[in-house]
Amino acid sequence: MDAYPIVEEVSALLNRPAEDLDASVTIAERAALLATVSDLNTRSAAGDPAAFYGQQLLLSRIYALSTQLPDRPTAEGSTFVHEVLRLLERATAAAEDAALEPGVLDAAPTEPSAYLSWLKKCARAHRVYKHPYYREFIRHHAVAEDLRDYVIQESVVDGRFDDLLATMQVGTSGDAKMEIAENFWDEMGNGHPSQVHTHLFNQIFQVFDIPAQEMERSLTANALLSGNLAVLLCRYRNLYPEAVGFLGMTEWLAPERFVNVVHAWERLGLPDAGIAYHKLHIAVDARHAAGWFHNVVVPAATSERMRRAIARGTLWRLNSSARYLDERMPDLSTYRPI
Repeated sequence: MDAYPIVEEVSALLNRPAEDLDASVTIAERAALLATVSDLNTRSAAGDPAAFYGQQLLLSRIYALSTQLPDRPTAEGSTFVHEVLRLLERATAAAEDAALEPGVLDAAPTEPSAYLSWLKKCARAHRVYKHPYYREFIRHHAVAEDLRDYVIQESVVDGRFDDLLATMQVGTSGDAKMEIAENFWDEMGNGHPSQVHTHLFNQIFQVFDIPAQEMERSLTANALLSGNLAVLLCRYRNLYPEAVGFLGMTEWLAPERFVNVVHAWERLGLPDAGIAYHKLHIAVDARHAAGWFHNVVVPAATSERMRRAIARGTLWRLNSSARYLDERMPDLSTYRPI
């Protein structure tokens, strides 16, 4: 991070009241800071890993202004911070679009049921499907420290799935709204506080004694990206169809992945309380994915715009998940647990 002090420079501004911040930053300072953020994006796009990490860390910190309840005034609502945010969001989206196979969005069938089958076929043919990180490493080789690190990385999506659903459903109606609402109510433990899914997920942190201050510094760039993409797609109404594809694919892939996590957890004899979240989601996410596909995706697939956008979000999820898991997958021929 020493190579990109702009990340800490902007981060330090986020704890200031929005009005005071906008009044204090001069036109020249604003231009210089925005130019430096643009340079960070350029370097990230060119493959600089430190710039990519800095870009996603800063984006995550700005998103926290609108995804966490503060205990003091913050820069949420600042026009300057919004300018920085849009630079980071556009660069992040452009990178994901650049990773799409040319012409793939044009290949989608127009008939809704055939379109759904095509989406699933794309997922099954993708290298992320049944990734060896879960099927081989987690299931057979991972030790407790590996699962501890896994949980930290997964927290950026699993740890706030309820909020993502609540955000993305704004403006929806009919069967789609009801499906999202049913999914959200399940996340809320169907009204039982002890069964709220984020509460169950947080019990894993207690098993591994993971303090809050450890979370951010332990996240990799690709883990931060996973969380940032989810927030990006759920917060903007014009990106609602991309969110449909992104979250739908997240739920469809989860059950098979979680079966392997549960197997590893039981193989290691870890406390039962810590695996309740994953056990629950093996069945729940399979049901949610089926409902999501048929009540949200298929009705929307009558529109060409929606078909392209849902496929875009789906492929963003598949591609970003593949990069994330590739990064986490050790060479099993030389893997030696500490």
